[in-house]
Amino acid sequence: MTPEPPRGRLLVTDDEVSIAAILFTTFQFLGYDVVTAGTGQEALRAAAAAAPDVVLLDVMLPDFDGFEVYRRLRAADVTAPVMFLSARQSTDDKVHGLTLGGDDYVAKPFDIKELVARVEVLRRRGAQHPAACTRLHLGRLELDRASREVWKDGVPVRLSATEFDLLCHLMANPGKAVSKAEILSAVWGHDFRGDFGVVETYVYYLRRKLGSDLIRTVRNFGYLIAA
Repeated sequence: MTPEPPRGRLLVTDDEVSIAAILFTTFQFLGYDVVTAGTGQEALRAAAAAAPDVVLLDVMLPDFDGFEVYRRLRAADVTAPVMFLSARQSTDDKVHGLTLGGDDYVAKPFDIKELVARVEVLRRRGAQHPAACTRLHLGRLELDRASREVWKDGVPVRLSATEFDLLCHLMANPGKAVSKAEILSAVWGHDFRGDFGVVETYVYYLRRKLGSDLIRTVRNFGYLIAA
């Protein structure tokens, strides 16, 4: 087998040497430029120096947990999609990581093929630059496709990459009922091995940040965003 062409830069943060080695070898073979870190502080330094396209972030680190690393990455304006990796498999931990703004959460032990597929989805999403770099205005919302910023009533709203892409797709279809299948394809990609539950989960996250009255449920179909 021949290694594939370069795909992007991946930051792997995990203090388990065996897992870090597997991830490094796998993604390097697939054509990624892989940078590794074993602590939260190392991850912050590596992110600042390497400008990764995707970050794999273990939740349980020796200095401070992955959730705190995530907060500091965003405070330092590192906008790359972040996937949490964790031996913690409780729903509360997963919800906390995603609600915080993380783009994905994978429990250990993981299937390496599934992990690779999920990283590919995040990489492609982060690499997308819409041709029409214009602002979308809808009622109390304003969204800038170029800077990936969102405002409600003029106040900035911090969204994860996935939340932003979902909101952008809804705002690009004002007053139109968009099916869950269309959302899944547009936001997560045609080859995403998920189900409609992930769409429902991220609509829930958006409602928590933007208000429950802006995104309406179309029963047995999907959603529309109120004008």
